[in-house]
Amino acid sequence: MFSRRILIGLATISALVLVWYLATTVTGLVSGGRFPSPGETYAAFQQITGRGYADGTLLAHALHSIRLVAMGFAVAAATGVPLGLLMGWSRNAEALVNPVFLLIRPIPPLAWIPLAILWLGLGDAAKIMVIWFAAFVPAVINTFTGVRTVERPVIEAARMLGTPPWRFVAEVLTPAAAPMIFTGLRLSLQASWTTLVAAELVGALFGLGRVLNLAQQDIYPGMILVGMFAVALCGWLTTRVLALGEARMLAWKGVEAKPAP
Repeated sequence: MFSRRILIGLATISALVLVWYLATTVTGLVSGGRFPSPGETYAAFQQITGRGYADGTLLAHALHSIRLVAMGFAVAAATGVPLGLLMGWSRNAEALVNPVFLLIRPIPPLAWIPLAILWLGLGDAAKIMVIWFAAFVPAVINTFTGVRTVERPVIEAARMLGTPPWRFVAEVLTPAAAPMIFTGLRLSLQASWTTLVAAELVGALFGLGRVLNLAQQDIYPGMILVGMFAVALCGWLTTRVLALGEARMLAWKGVEAKPAP
């Protein structure tokens, strides 16, 4: 039995597809050179899933992009969350690290692309570096905020009981800040996908960004739309996986596995 929310979502998507069909195929209000019709988009989808496009099939391109996002996101989470915990817990650590963090924080992730290519070439390593930077900043900020919003009595009670520092961080600080940590990770994942596509538009030999770039050069609107839909679907799937992990780890708070709006 479908929930009301799912039915409303399906109705909205169906209405958009109908408007799309009427505007491009039936009335011709929108020319195919500006925006593809559903038929043209489906033909492009058949091409890339069959004989392929941009030196690969849609599945191969998508898996390649997902792998890059997963690697960059994992490195960002593994470095950003501990740094945010440290800065939030220790005033001395915040005073030491914060000036450098405030210096690099305003730099757009895409501004690192030329330097990443110069250091690491046109391979995957450069893209992972750019993704890491894009995902690193939200992870640090939200973890730091989560730690600083932990109620003071909780911290004082742990100290009064003589809780060792490592146990305090693992069993008190991190669980209390976990909701904000996962909020940061969701933002990090979104930034990872945005940055990946932009990074793959420059010098990529494979991936969904490569599909979008080549389709733009070929003036192939149908394929551009297929690439955009693929990015949206991959982003939704990875966000869903993260939501399931969040629900599992925060089961004690009654968190449901819902993707971010």
